[in-house]
Amino acid sequence: MGSGVVWDRSGQVVTNLHVVRDSHEARAVLRDGSSWRARVMGTDPARDIAVLMIDAPRDLLVPVDVQPSVMPEVGQTVYAIGNPFGLEHTLTVGVISALGRDLRTDSGGIVHGAIQTDAAVNPGSSGGSLLDSRGRLIGINTALVSPSGAFAGIAFAIPIEAVDDAVS
Repeated sequence: MGSGVVWDRSGQVVTNLHVVRDSHEARAVLRDGSSWRARVMGTDPARDIAVLMIDAPRDLLVPVDVQPSVMPEVGQTVYAIGNPFGLEHTLTVGVISALGRDLRTDSGGIVHGAIQTDAAVNPGSSGGSLLDSRGRLIGINTALVSPSGAFAGIAFAIPIEAVDDAVS
């Protein structure tokens, strides 16, 4: 179980590769509760990104506001949206704690410039959006640091520039 972001009205959905890796079937559940078969169209293992395609009607697809030129700042309020522990459409609030972190992915790649936040990100939140206060996507939630496996105040997001490069 994980989260994802509707990228465009053609049906592209962005998530983390570790969310769909080794899956025999993937499904995307939209905000209205409709469920759609998701096909993996591309992956970027170095950045832990997967691009899925769903055949949902265009009127159900509400793309996130993607503006790669928006530069986040330490101390800025952010909002994480995801499905932690299967609790759909959960919103948590935090701040950017640090920028420019190097984050090792499950495939051994390194995401440079990761965003560190204290917004609560838990198992199931991976692939969800990290938004600024204007609702613009600034990152894709991907990892947490925790001795217990649950949120302990440190989470990471792949910055929008890296996501945009992987999707393009």
